[in-house]
Amino acid sequence: MPESSDRNDGTRCGFVALIGAPNVGKSTLLNALVGSKVSIVTPKVQTTRALVRGIAIRGKSQMVFVDTPGIFVPKRRLDRAMVAAALTGAADADVIALLVDAKKGIDEETRAIVNKLKTVQQKKILIFNKIDLVQRDTLLAQTAQANEMLAFERTFMISAKNGDGIDDVLDYFAGSMPRGAWHYPEDEITDLPMRIMASEITREKLYLRLHEELPYQSTVETDSWKVLKDGSVRIEQTIYVERDGQKKIVLGEGGRMIKSISMDSRKEIAAAVEQKVHLFLHVKVREGWSEEPERYRAAGLEFPKA
Repeated sequence: MPESSDRNDGTRCGFVALIGAPNVGKSTLLNALVGSKVSIVTPKVQTTRALVRGIAIRGKSQMVFVDTPGIFVPKRRLDRAMVAAALTGAADADVIALLVDAKKGIDEETRAIVNKLKTVQQKKILIFNKIDLVQRDTLLAQTAQANEMLAFERTFMISAKNGDGIDDVLDYFAGSMPRGAWHYPEDEITDLPMRIMASEITREKLYLRLHEELPYQSTVETDSWKVLKDGSVRIEQTIYVERDGQKKIVLGEGGRMIKSISMDSRKEIAAAVEQKVHLFLHVKVREGWSEEPERYRAAGLEFPKA
């Protein structure tokens, strides 16, 4: 549970929701704002499934950034849960930051999100990401177009990947937080439980190693987490897929694929917990896992009833 700081001498603390269409760079921006990796990043759309909170401090301001799943037209139950989580994250925030992929510009997905924001009362700012890939004249035209649709309080142009413009965004957020005590200890960078973080790390490796639709039809759960006498951690995780053919792909010929995934994940989890990690991955076929409430709860999502 979060702990409140006993500081209140000029301190500020609040929540910032990072929203946008899939694959606009929200997770990359979150990691850049926090200064450490707290959200998984892959080139594939809809990587983020649940709300991930990253915590940053600027002067006397503590900012809690909420990385939300991309907002898109949902087709499956899992899609609906992800979009609902994103909208909930926006509704609970002090400031809403709409992130736009400058290379794509104001597309239909972004227009739909802007229309939803018109009824929201919180401060709203606009952030154009990936500006290193677009000409300045194009950026200025996009800025004017977006602000004609909705009068944003501020517009920022950044490259989350390169770090360009991040300091300006942090300064703005720091000054926009409401006055009050900090919600989290000074050295905490996320409130994501380590078991879920470990699952997310392994899921990231799945996304990076595998292709097409398989990652979207899989999920990862941490079944056990045991600290051994020597201080190392034994972790057992299950990768759920929907068909036998998918299990064969995850395992790979001679088990090579699962070994590569396990090796990559183990190294990153060990770095995150600052302990030696023994990671054991199991692959199970569970047809229709995306219709089971317990799978959603394990990922920190609400299970949509319909």
